Order: sequence, then C-alpha cells, then structure tokens
Amino acid sequence: MNGINSANRSPQVAARSVEISQPLEELSWIPRPKLLALRRLGIQTIEDLLTHFPRRHEDRTEFPHFPREESDSPICLCGEVIKTSLRRFGGWKKIFEATLQESEANALSEPLVCRWFNLHYVQKMIVTGQRLVVFGKPRLRGKRICMDHPEFEVIENDEEISIHFRRITPIYPATEGLSQRVLRSMIYRLLNDPAPAGLETLLPDALMNGDMTRAAAIRAIHFPDDWQQRDSAREHLVLSEFFATQMLIASRRTDSSIRIGQSHCGSGELFDKFVKSLPFELTGAQEKVIAEIRRDLAAGHPMNRLLQGDVGSGKTLVAIAAMLLAVEAGYQSAFMAPTQILAEQHYDVLRRWLDPLGVRVALRTGARQEESGPLSLFGPAQVPFRVHQLQIIVGTHALLYESVSFSNLGLVVIDEQHKFGVAQRARLAMREPAPDMLVMTATPIPRTLTMTIYGDLDVSTIDEMPRNRGKIVTAVRDDSKLPEVLTFLRTELERGRQLYVIYPLIDESEKLDVKAATAEYQLWRERLRPFRCELLHGRIAPVEKHQIMEGFRRGETNVLISTTVLEVGVDVPNASVMLIENAERFGLAQLHQLRGRIGRGEHKSYCILLTSTQAKEGSAKLAVLERTGNGFEVAEADWELRGPGDLLGTAQSGLPALKIGNLKTDADLMRHARAAAISIFEADPRLEWPENQRFRSLIVEQQGRTFSNVS
Repeated sequence: MNGINSANRSPQVAARSVEISQPLEELSWIPRPKLLALRRLGIQTIEDLLTHFPRRHEDRTEFPHFPREESDSPICLCGEVIKTSLRRFGGWKKIFEATLQESEANALSEPLVCRWFNLHYVQKMIVTGQRLVVFGKPRLRGKRICMDHPEFEVIENDEEISIHFRRITPIYPATEGLSQRVLRSMIYRLLNDPAPAGLETLLPDALMNGDMTRAAAIRAIHFPDDWQQRDSAREHLVLSEFFATQMLIASRRTDSSIRIGQSHCGSGELFDKFVKSLPFELTGAQEKVIAEIRRDLAAGHPMNRLLQGDVGSGKTLVAIAAMLLAVEAGYQSAFMAPTQILAEQHYDVLRRWLDPLGVRVALRTGARQEESGPLSLFGPAQVPFRVHQLQIIVGTHALLYESVSFSNLGLVVIDEQHKFGVAQRARLAMREPAPDMLVMTATPIPRTLTMTIYGDLDVSTIDEMPRNRGKIVTAVRDDSKLPEVLTFLRTELERGRQLYVIYPLIDESEKLDVKAATAEYQLWRERLRPFRCELLHGRIAPVEKHQIMEGFRRGETNVLISTTVLEVGVDVPNASVMLIENAERFGLAQLHQLRGRIGRGEHKSYCILLTSTQAKEGSAKLAVLERTGNGFEVAEADWELRGPGDLLGTAQSGLPALKIGNLKTDADLMRHARAAAISIFEADPRLEWPENQRFRSLIVEQQGRTFSNVS
C-alpha cells in the first residue's frame, strides 16, 4: 500500500516476521502497562490488535479554515494554543478553556475556544504553544465560536506526523491509559514490513470484488490512501466476517440434515380430539404452522424449526399440538422453559388441557430435584412417576442433566429460547437418534437477525391473533398524574375487572431511585380498599406463588402487585388493566411482553405506562408502545432505537461477536454472504472439493470463538 512505505517507517520496526496468533507479550516494544490497557479492550494477540478496527476516520490531509458559524456536523481542525484558562462556577465546578489560532492566521481569522467541563486531567495535558488537532461541533456562544468537549490530540513533533496527520486518519475505540496516538502507532508499526503472517484471504470467488486480499484490506481499513480504498477494504472485511458466520450456520444446518432421525408423527386422532375440545377455533396462521410442523415430524430427518409469534398469538397451543402428535406416535416430549415460574405455569396449562385426554404430564425443575429423586417426577397431585411412564415432561434446564434419563425422547420444545445459551440447547438435542426440535420466541426479530441467529432453523410465523382477543389501549402518563390514574383503576375494578401493577424491583435500592413492589404493596392495599390485593415476586415460595396465582385466576384476588415474573405465561382473561411503574426502566421488548398479559379476553384492555418527570430519555421508547400493539413493529422499532448490539447476544445466538459488520446497515452484504455459503454446502456438503477444503478451518475457528464467548 502506498500510504505505508519505507520512507515513513519507524526506525524501531522489528525485522523479524510475526504470526497473527502470537500473544502481544512476545512483542518486546509494547510496554507492560499498555498490555494491561489492551486487555481491557479484549486485545491479547497480534490478530486482535490488527482487527481492532477504527470506529471512524478523519480527513487530516488538509485542515479547513476555522469556521465563523456554528455547524451540526462535527469537523476536524488544527491550530496552536495561544491561551488557556480555568474558571470556577457553582462552587466546585470548573471549566477549562484552550483558545486555538489557526495556522497562517490573518486579520479576518476567528479563534476557536475549546471547553471542557470538570475534566481535570485535560488541563494537565494542554499548555500554551502546543499544536492541537480537535474534532467536534462548532457552536456559537455569544460572539465566540466554541467546541465543547472535543476529541483532541497533541502534535508533539513532526517525526511521526505522517502516521497521525496529512492522511485519512483512523480513530479507534480506546480506554484509559491507551490514547489514540499510542493505539495508532502500535497498529502502524505492526503493518510495516515484514507483514504479519497468517492473514490469508478466505472469501470465495463469488464474493471477491477485484483482487484485494485480506492483508491489503486490513492495511487499508487502518491507513487508507483515499476514501474509496477505505470503503472497498471495509466491504471486503465485512463480507469476510459475515461469510465466516454464515459458513458456521450452514455447516450446522447441513450436520442436522444428515443426522439420523425418526418419524415422530402419529395419525392425528389424539390431536383432533384435543382441537375439538377447545372452546374456540384455531386461527388460520395456527393451522398453517401446525401443518408445517406435522410435515417435519413425519420426516426421517430431525426437525429444527423456530416458531415466532406475537404475545398471545397462540404459540403454546401449537406446541401442545406438536407434542400430542409425538405422544400418539409413542414418543416422549420435553417442554423447556427458562425459569421455574414459567415452567410451573406451562405445567398448569398443560394439565388443564391434557388431563381429560389421559396424557401423562409431569414437572421437573431445579427446585424439585431432590424431592422427586433421580428417576421419578411429579405429576398431578404430587404423585411420583417413573420417567418411562411419562409422555410429556415440563421443566427448566434441569431437564438437561442425567437425573432425567428419557426413555424414548422424540420432541424437544424450548420456550423463550433466547434466554437459553446455545450450549444448553444443544445438550438436550444431541441424542441418537436425534429428537425433533421446536424453539419458540414471543420476541419477533427483524429478518436480518433471523437469517443470522436462526439461520440454521426453518422459520414458522404466527402472524394472526385469535379473534376473541380484546383491544389494548396503551397510554404513557407522568407519575404526577397518579391521582387521576387511581380514579380510573377504581372505576375498572367496580366494573368487575382485575388488574396488574408491575414494578421493576422486589425491594427498594439505595443506589436506584426506583419504586419496588414490596415497599408499595401496603400503599396499594390502602389506595384500593376494599378490593383485595396480593403480592407476587420471584422470592415467594413456589407453593405460595401457585396459591396466589390460582386465587387471581378464580377472581378471588382483584389486584396483583408484581415484578416481571408475569412477563410470560400468565393467562387471566378478566385481567384487563396493567399499570407499569417506572416504565422507563424496562426494555421495549419486555414492556411489550408484560402488556401481553392483558387483552386476553373479550374486554377492552388498558396498559398505563407510568414514568417519572425526569425520565426524558425513555420517551421515544414508550411512544412506540402507544403507537402500536404489533410485536413485529415493536421489534423493528427496538432495532432502530438500540441497534443490533443489544439484541444479538453471543451466548444466546451461539455465534461469534461481530467486529466490523453492522447487521442493520450491512444487510445486503449479509444476504450475499448467506447465499454464497448455502451454495457451497449445497454443492459440496462435506467440503471435500479441493477449492472448499480451506473453509474447514474457518468453521472450526468460528466454532471455537463461539464457545469461548459462551463460557
């Protein structure tokens, strides 16, 4: 690359070639304190440092003249510090100011005032006479042009100016004790000849754009000659990252398709009997999805299917239909939930629907492990069963372990699967012959994420709500409006409705200014007297918890003061009002899940999101819930507000973290990478062709990174 040549090379560059897998400790020129700072960024090897990609680039080829007007776009400027000052205000608060004058200033030039509030270390770094490069938004403050809290670098001498200036300059994610200059100099030094060995290009021909190699792309992403080269390098590296991910996903899908399986589908008589016993009709979407699952169950290879649908769309009913088809064929089913509370709720639902059909259902959770013994589980009325007698076993992760030895497992259903780790899910499914697998989520996600996280699964979607579902009106209210809200709640209770009051915490916290369920419980009893209130949270004993929920289901309790244990699984048609305190403290998807506990009957329902006056940052999030009740639209809005980082957890997805690709903005590149990976495996499932054998190591490497993240 022209931008890094022998004329610019640091005189300290080592002559010995290095391997990208080498630990940074083996490089004697990196000081020990810098190694500790690098570790804080997750950088331990030469490859880690080379793939610590810039978060942006600044054009420092030529600096513009200082502005005379403010701008909403940040700009990069260079000037000499001609004055510094430290002013105090409000007692202990400080403002440090550095006044900059541009190079080749004239009579019309305006100085630039850079200001930092309460950042004491800055005044120790900047002195009169220095040259600074600053990056920020110029603002008009009175008659002065100012930059508040700009990023800055001190130009110490001209010896290294070709690294940091007179070029398109990389700006990195940094940490305390590791400045931009230090990071940039380290990476610059590594990229000089002799180049690190091991940067082989692993893109297939179908994804190559020109003759750029991986080594050239890494050089160009850090120190590009021009913006076009930077963009080409980024596209190459994003495609490489996405292709590696999609090859791992495609290999999983291929491995699954060639595993030995069995047909686990009965004739359907038991299923038909169940459907006829329901007091309502299946929706068209449920019938469509059940038909897809039925075909999978009847096939000779294992089913790996994702069932996604909005809150209250009837996914549990579809799961029951699938389990009945397996039971009728003579196989056992396992129904896994992420928490004990949800497992117990599913167990209660299954018993109500399946006891009349004579289906033997039992519950197994960590809390009941000792009670039930190694080979027996509890069924109705706490009657112990031996495992081989059971047809459906409901449980938490306790089902993964040897104390539950299934005798004839045919189907595994995993509810709220995003709360399980990939290794946990795999443990139950990796049996021979392989059981069918149905994973369910009530948190719909955008298509780009679907083809990433769930790329190895067939996807079924319930996109229709039951016809008997009531409308839910959602309203955001400031907590100063609580008296009016209380009047509305009493009106609904007098009409015979029931309601939930949800809190983010069980107990009050000294660190958080947030209301808590236990502290507010007595207040609600006084506010809503004579209506009966009960308190529910995760620390209540299971037996008592069950009694509280049963009392609420029967209508003996009018108001349930609760934490998020109600997020999933609770179905009380008469509960038509939900008040969520400190709503800004919850995630958007979680609020939508909570809201799904109402609107389950024919009554018009109301979700009131109470928020503090100070919580302005949550206004956009809460406005989404006022605007729509569609979970798919909520997921898209969550995607827009938070980005993919929070939605894509490595432990849940079973995929390595992305370093440069953005699942939202680079969706087209992901589609290209996916198509290339699928075509390779369709033509050569075992990667035996000479041109494909190089991809084997890529899959092994990605798998290793996955489980290092999970652990």
